[in-house]
Amino acid sequence: MSAVLRLDDVTRVHGSGPTEVHALRGISFAAHAGELVAVMGPSGSGKSTLLTLAGGLDTPTTGTVTVEDADLAALGNVGRARMRRTSIGYVFQDFNLIPALTAAENVALPRELDGERRGPALRAALAALEEVGIADLAERFPDEMSGGQQQRVAIARAVVGERRLILADEPTGALDTDTGEEILRLLRLRCDAGAAGVLVTHEARHAAWADRVVFLRDGVVVDESGADRVEALLDEGARR
Repeated sequence: MSAVLRLDDVTRVHGSGPTEVHALRGISFAAHAGELVAVMGPSGSGKSTLLTLAGGLDTPTTGTVTVEDADLAALGNVGRARMRRTSIGYVFQDFNLIPALTAAENVALPRELDGERRGPALRAALAALEEVGIADLAERFPDEMSGGQQQRVAIARAVVGERRLILADEPTGALDTDTGEEILRLLRLRCDAGAAGVLVTHEARHAAWADRVVFLRDGVVVDESGADRVEALLDEGARR
């Protein structure tokens, strides 16, 4: 398997002096084509920082982050923005939908910004909304939808088109159990079709959808387990 995402000896330090915070401490991490990786750890362990670096929303203090062999820091702001519009899908905890746009327009926006004509972009958006089960809400605005519905729109925006890397930060937080399972199944299917996925979660039953689980603590990878650990998490989730 080829690595779609790779972090090599990455650190991220916020602030300086007495307020200095080491969010990540020299970690190396990879997500391969066809693989869904779950990232777990306590609050403040560096999970969300890992995702923001992987998505090009921030740059490392030291080390290298590459997506499909492209060094994100070297791309500059314009190059990273283009990468997010075309290759990287990002599901935020707080949705980040634009209030003045309908659900379909929110999903289509990245494709339109990359130069795709409005008609094809909207058709792709409707297909993505259908995939997450809310095609009937295509013309609604965010404030006309529940939190769970907004989360589905955000997920549709992340998976629309041919995304090679899908990053999800607690994507089921606003969803009921059944809907959350549907979304995880969608992420699993996208990875089975060849995308690489990184799922930040604190739920064992959600991590059990992954091929591999990476545990962070204090900005360091403390365990990186394969199928055996996933099976253990599945058993743990079933007992809850």
